[in-house]
Amino acid sequence: MMHENREELEYVILVAVDVSSQNMNTYDADNSLDELAELADTAGAVVVGRLVQKLATYIGSGKIDELKILINATNATGIITDDELSPSQMANLSRELDVKVMDRTMVILDIFAAHARTSEGKMQVELAQLEYRLSRLTGKGTMSRLGGGIGTRGPGEKKLEQDRRVIRKRVAQLKREINDMTSHRETTRKSRERGRYPVFAIVGYTNVGKSTLLNALTGAGILAEDKLFATLDTTTRVYEYKKASGKQKILLTDTVGFIRKLPHDLIDAFRSTLEEAKYADYILHVVDASSDNRDAEMKVAYNTLDTLGITGKKIITIFNKIDKITDDDMRMGLFDLRAVKYLSISAKEGTGLNELPDVIDSVLREDRHLIERLFGYNEMSAIAEIKRNGEVIEEEYLDDGIRIRAYV
Repeated sequence: MMHENREELEYVILVAVDVSSQNMNTYDADNSLDELAELADTAGAVVVGRLVQKLATYIGSGKIDELKILINATNATGIITDDELSPSQMANLSRELDVKVMDRTMVILDIFAAHARTSEGKMQVELAQLEYRLSRLTGKGTMSRLGGGIGTRGPGEKKLEQDRRVIRKRVAQLKREINDMTSHRETTRKSRERGRYPVFAIVGYTNVGKSTLLNALTGAGILAEDKLFATLDTTTRVYEYKKASGKQKILLTDTVGFIRKLPHDLIDAFRSTLEEAKYADYILHVVDASSDNRDAEMKVAYNTLDTLGITGKKIITIFNKIDKITDDDMRMGLFDLRAVKYLSISAKEGTGLNELPDVIDSVLREDRHLIERLFGYNEMSAIAEIKRNGEVIEEEYLDDGIRIRAYV
């Protein structure tokens, strides 16, 4: 059961400040609130209204009065703002409106808490929540007004009301345990390197179909739902495909989805997981081709990679969900200047997946060396190694050995 401690539905109003005209943001407030509505729905709330103010600072007295009217008209039990609020902003809004006040960060953390499955994922979420809430512990102030529902999953209200020293002790303990798991992750990465299979990290905006793609290619059987952040845990599987010279094996690593305004505390807590892409050889960037905000979502993905220091890797962009596109003009506009290769597929329908091996091979070949050599019959282990980790173009059996032409 997803919401264990929710007694009744929360009816919320979404609130945003539209600053798009000032910072030339590719997301306007309405599009951002559409996404916030999905987050609220995923967290279990019912959206009953929305309010947008075209100001550079958070909502003023006029909009406060308008929001009060909207709250009374819809019987809303709370509001969710599209930006992270400071403790004073949250306290002031809560006092003025006399309803539960939540921000985008709180909702995202709440969804992560509900979707975390592994012990590492649960610890990472708890760490992010504790660090976020630590500055908001004010005795009878903001956090004590939350009650149940969004913002209370994970570590729980009782733990948050303990004094700061106890919470900091728990934060330090979580960091030590996560560091231990990070060390284990490093060992796993090194074992992959010894296997010498190329590693491709699957990255992209949340809910673009990364897990569906991994399932389609490898039969991984991981959770793939049409909702934001359905999968938090990193999964690595072997992808094997046939080619003229035999079989090629690569490793595919699914990663946590990106989203605009991804909370800093969450980035810090999940850094070792997010950085799986940093240790990969190549990037598979999955994009929802049917999204109205496709270009902006691609920009968020690349900005997140840059923030994590994941640069200089060859990128293959996969435009997914083309089964949802009927406009030929939209299909023609599917390209990515930062990618060395790109292709259009439907992971759900299987369309275009047969083209992926050729694309992968062409990228791998760019980083390999062409050799032509005669191997004696006593060097069969070397030939086997080439076939396992390289690409044999020609193989000719002669009296004194085997002539191999291959990319290695």
